[in-house]
Amino acid sequence: VRHLHAFAREVELTIPEWEYAIQFLTRVGQRCDDERQEFILLSDVLGMSMLTETISNRKFGVATESTVLGPFHVVESPVRSLGDTIDLVGTGTPCVITGRVVSVDGSPIPGATLDVWQANDQGFYDVQQPDVQPRTNGRGLFTADANGEFWFRTIVPSYYPIPTDGPVGELLIATGRHAFRPAHIHFIVTAPGHRDLTTHIFVAGSEYIESDTVFAVKKSLVVDFEEVTDPARAEEWKVGTVPFRHADFEIVMQPEARG
Repeated sequence: VRHLHAFAREVELTIPEWEYAIQFLTRVGQRCDDERQEFILLSDVLGMSMLTETISNRKFGVATESTVLGPFHVVESPVRSLGDTIDLVGTGTPCVITGRVVSVDGSPIPGATLDVWQANDQGFYDVQQPDVQPRTNGRGLFTADANGEFWFRTIVPSYYPIPTDGPVGELLIATGRHAFRPAHIHFIVTAPGHRDLTTHIFVAGSEYIESDTVFAVKKSLVVDFEEVTDPARAEEWKVGTVPFRHADFEIVMQPEARG
């Protein structure tokens, strides 16, 4: 509150400015519903989400870095088996994601859970296109195997604009900023005895990788989605066609602090 009062004194806040701020925040709240959280979007574009993540989830050593949750997370993704596809539409470039969940000492974490979600090849999440995409398209809840390994099939995600049809879009226009995010896949990883991790992997070379509108890109999370042309690997991973893309990365979990 003291910071807020100091800001008002510094800018000599006027009654019309105060009224506009109240109206703006009211409209942000009115744009929220079960499928969209405009306040999270506002926090994202102001850099507050990423700053809070950085402060709250300081990593140590080799632990995987965290990023923002984003406004399109659904509380319960559908449970899927390792190797299942989260692409229910069949468009876009096929892709296989593989990896391993380990602790900071390199030991595997069997049974770690991975909540995964992404936009389609046109840059839209399922909740944005209820008449086009099946609900839960691009989403899945996976459990790592006894070696901490996981894999699933999907498509290469696309870069996309965050929603600009609300107050946050007006803010971006007024400040001359673009609304785009680079292509990425979201993860929330949980495991007993370890701190929950909210992170992304970003597609190397994606447009806007250097200027993410929500400031979430970290170099350690940029991953190569390599082209695969070997039919044997396509058969092994049940892709069914070549070429396809493959991304592999290791998720390093930070143990919970001991009191």
